[in-house]
Amino acid sequence: MTIDELVQFLRQGGITLAGILLASVVALGVSIERLMALWGVSAQARSLGQTVAKHLLRGEPVAAEKAAERSSYIVADLFRAGFERAVKTKGPSLDAAVERERSQLLLKLKSKLWILGTIGATTPFVGLFGTVVGIMRSFRELGIDVTGGGAGGPGAVMAGISEALVATAAGIIVAVEAVIFYNYFQSRLSKLSIELRLISEEFVELLREGVNGNGGNGLSTSEIPTTTSTPPQAIPAKT
Repeated sequence: MTIDELVQFLRQGGITLAGILLASVVALGVSIERLMALWGVSAQARSLGQTVAKHLLRGEPVAAEKAAERSSYIVADLFRAGFERAVKTKGPSLDAAVERERSQLLLKLKSKLWILGTIGATTPFVGLFGTVVGIMRSFRELGIDVTGGGAGGPGAVMAGISEALVATAAGIIVAVEAVIFYNYFQSRLSKLSIELRLISEEFVELLREGVNGNGGNGLSTSEIPTTTSTPPQAIPAKT
C-alpha cells in the first residue's frame, strides 16, 4: 500500500477512522509509560528485601530501617510502613499495615491499564459503526444514481462498501494491539503481586520474631540501656 492510498483511506474513513487511529496512539503511549513504570520493580523488590532481611538476621534492625529509608525504590514504602508499625505493635496490625501498603503499591502499578482494556473492548465496535455508516452512504448514493437514470448495478456500491470495511479492519487491529499489551501487563503484575507477598510475609516474620543478637528483644546494640555498678566499699576492721 502506497502513501497516497493510505491517505485516501484516511479521507474515506472520516472521523471514525481518525478516532480509531487516535485510540491506537493512546494505547501505544500508555503501554510505553507502563513499561517504564514496571521496569526493574521486581528486581528492586528482591534486592531491597534481601538487604533488609540480611540486617534483621544479623541483629541490626536500625541498619535495616535505614536501608529502607535511604532507598529510592518504589517498594521501599512497604518496608517503611512495617518498621513504623513495629515500633507500636507486633500483633495482627503489623500484617495489616504491610498488606495495606502492598495493595497501594499494586494499585499504583495498575493505574492506566483500564485505558488499554477500554480501547481493546470498544474499538472493534467503533470500526463496525464506521462500516455501517459507510454502507448506508453507499446505498444512498446507489439510490441517487438510480433516480438520476443510472444503471444501479452492484459496481456502484462495491467500491463504497470496500472502503467502509477499512474502519472495521482498523478497529480490529487496534483492539488486538491494546489487548496484547493489557494481557501482558496483567500477567506481569500477577507475578509481581506474588513476589511482593512472599517478600512482605518474610519481612513481617523477621520483625515479629525480633531476630537479632540481643535475645530477640528487637533492640540494636546501641539501644540497650547500660548500667554501671559501683564496686563494694571496704568495711573497716574492728579493733
